[in-house]
Amino acid sequence: MSPVDLFVDDAGHANHEAVVFLGSLGSTNRMWEPQARAFSDDFRVLCPDTRGHGNSPVPAGPYSIADLAADVLALLDRLGVEQTHVVGLSLGGMIAMEMSSSHPKRVRSLAVISTSAFLGPRWAWTERAALVRGTGTAAVSNAVVGRWFTAEFAAANPDLVADMQRMIEHTPAEGYAACCEAIADMDLRSRLGAIDAPTLVIAGRDDPAAPPEHLRAIARAIPNATYLELSPAAHLANWEQQGPVNEALRTHLDNS
Repeated sequence: MSPVDLFVDDAGHANHEAVVFLGSLGSTNRMWEPQARAFSDDFRVLCPDTRGHGNSPVPAGPYSIADLAADVLALLDRLGVEQTHVVGLSLGGMIAMEMSSSHPKRVRSLAVISTSAFLGPRWAWTERAALVRGTGTAAVSNAVVGRWFTAEFAAANPDLVADMQRMIEHTPAEGYAACCEAIADMDLRSRLGAIDAPTLVIAGRDDPAAPPEHLRAIARAIPNATYLELSPAAHLANWEQQGPVNEALRTHLDNS
């Protein structure tokens, strides 16, 4: 499948080092607001909408993780960015690992949050894809956001929770479903050892969607990776623990 022209929020200074933030299934570039605010003074912050999400095109599926990575590489080419730091959460982390293993010269450093190199069972993703194609993303929005935050954080931030549910509900059904199929067919485990970019791995201790053992496995497989586990934090650790996440990312980017 040919790359698509991704919509991107391009902030910061064009002559600074670039950082690409790649988001979770069902999200738009807005899921990176805490990081865009923190880093746009010192970096060129690129927050694209994944294929099938937000304002990016929605071609018919199925998609592969390699397709989604090719979209990001085409975006970098379009913007004239030869090399970039890459930060990915969940689906975004999968895309980031694909980029780092397949196109190492394009990735200056890698940071992955709340993700996995292999997230079975396959049938769970194909069933979710079928459900969304049949009834729309509203059918899964409540359950998905229930995994994004701990109960305590959700209770203290009802407006944010409602906003995130609306974000999922506005995601095109075909885009969401086809990305589910990309996750169903993904297995990056054998390729992690080839990643040579400086790597930071962040887990949310309370994450039911990508439990810490998945992140520990990634950190063990990538040479010299740094592992950080945060609590309380569920799937969107970049919101629930935005201070520690931003501090860890700052140190990682400054030293890479």
